[in-house]
Amino acid sequence: MSSIESTPSLNFIEQIVENDIKAGKKEVYTRFPPEPNGYLHIGHAKSIALNFGLAQRYGGRTNLRFDDTNPVAEDVEYVDSIQHDVQWLGFAWEGEARYASDYFDQLYEWALVLIKAGKAYVDDSTLEEIRAMRGVPTSPGVESPYRNRSVEENLDLFERMKNGEFPEGARILRAKVDMTSPNMHMRDPIMYRILHKEHHRTGDKWKIYPMYDWAHGQCDAIERITHSVCTLEFEVHRPLYDWFLDQLDEFDPRPRQIEFARLNMSYTVMSKRRLLQLVNEGIVNGWDDPRMPTISGMRRRGYTAAAIRNFAERIGIARRENVIDLGLLEFSVREDLNKIAPRYMGILDPLKVVITNYPEGAGEEVELENNPEDPEAGHRKVPFTREVWIERGDFKEDPPSPKKWFRLGPDRMVRLKGAYIVHCHDFVKDPATGEVTELHCTYLPESRSGNDTSGLKVKGTLDWLSVDHALKAEVRQYDRLFMDPDPAGHKDKDFKEFLNPDSLNIIPNAFVEPALKGAEPLFHCQFLRKGYYCVDPDSTEDHLVFNQTVTLRDNWAKENSEA
Repeated sequence: MSSIESTPSLNFIEQIVENDIKAGKKEVYTRFPPEPNGYLHIGHAKSIALNFGLAQRYGGRTNLRFDDTNPVAEDVEYVDSIQHDVQWLGFAWEGEARYASDYFDQLYEWALVLIKAGKAYVDDSTLEEIRAMRGVPTSPGVESPYRNRSVEENLDLFERMKNGEFPEGARILRAKVDMTSPNMHMRDPIMYRILHKEHHRTGDKWKIYPMYDWAHGQCDAIERITHSVCTLEFEVHRPLYDWFLDQLDEFDPRPRQIEFARLNMSYTVMSKRRLLQLVNEGIVNGWDDPRMPTISGMRRRGYTAAAIRNFAERIGIARRENVIDLGLLEFSVREDLNKIAPRYMGILDPLKVVITNYPEGAGEEVELENNPEDPEAGHRKVPFTREVWIERGDFKEDPPSPKKWFRLGPDRMVRLKGAYIVHCHDFVKDPATGEVTELHCTYLPESRSGNDTSGLKVKGTLDWLSVDHALKAEVRQYDRLFMDPDPAGHKDKDFKEFLNPDSLNIIPNAFVEPALKGAEPLFHCQFLRKGYYCVDPDSTEDHLVFNQTVTLRDNWAKENSEA
């Protein structure tokens, strides 16, 4: 366990934990409690890093517990994806994964304890009637006409609810707390509702299911959680969390709920409901679409677990809601990939160059370094031949002055990276379209990189690929999914109105180095001068697919500053 001496670098949650340790709390035991009703997103990644990180810092433990109290929206697919995401981020939970459904029997028994103590009752009111009776925070609510049912009647009705004798919506179990409280969550909250739905773990055993506020604190207590860390919207739930614990009064250690500001990120929506809408309406290609803020989407796009953890640490933990610029996440990804991603040449918009004085049928290999940021990365061989591809954008038929244009044009010279200086003396155009289709250049045999005796100095260096050896590839270029920094923040508009129509651009006929043949899915690399990419799981041996992970620099920041 680390020292518990308080330091200025501690965030407010760490300060609370250290004070608890000083006061005698012997262990730090946290939990991550996702609902299995969707895929995890970057906001969950922050919570994962916080909960697991706290336990790691103080020599404690962390549970993974699924809050599976609503069988209507839950699915084993979500359970599997959540476990995979947590493990991929680099964290391990204590023992087996746990479920709120593990404790359904105990929660039912404790509900009986509250009924017998006169602290819970069965209500026949409809949800609309209950909503009306609760009123508004500024004036007291109205007590239900069923609030003073006898203990015997409540026990009988609750058991019959459990046995499935009543239809959905006919009755609920409510806690008897305080209908005058300004905190609406304390106005006789619902503990159980009737649902005739099969549960993915308990089957058809239960016809009633506990509500989050009833299950959560008790599950924490059962698991001996010491610090129940959750996002700020649950702050108003804390009095009820504590009230339920008070009624049972048998927990040591008693869990303590602490709230922090959730992650809000620009150009992004975090609501599971909205993310599900994007998936169901076919606006994106599933939960793992690389444009989604889901962990699975970011993984498929090529974001690394280390980058996401670094991002979570960089943004820190705050008490107040704020908005983090998406560019900071992209910076963290760029920073990590710069250190670990090998470099390759990729040509996305190919233009053929014929080196007219290079012998036909001849070829050689040039040597290029794999990663200038990693001395241990070594070098690779790249085949060079008479015909090569370059980027179409690296040639201009009527270029600016040599002081402003360092790439190819008529009577201009550049170096082909790692190879030779070439001089453009002619080009071919399509007579129908006027498009340049081929460049004719000569090379200087004495100018080979590493052994250049030409005495010439050229400022431009271009990427290239041998026409005979380049691998054809599909490249998927991604941009931000939304054009507005707060797409869900306009009350009078649908968030989908701000979708970016150019968020995905598929390039079907790109070329990459032959060394990338057989690259495994999620293999990271940098295409020189372009950005970072990874191999998409859609790739096959005969059809390489690359996802753009992130550009080499923040283009959005540049555009916004110029605007």
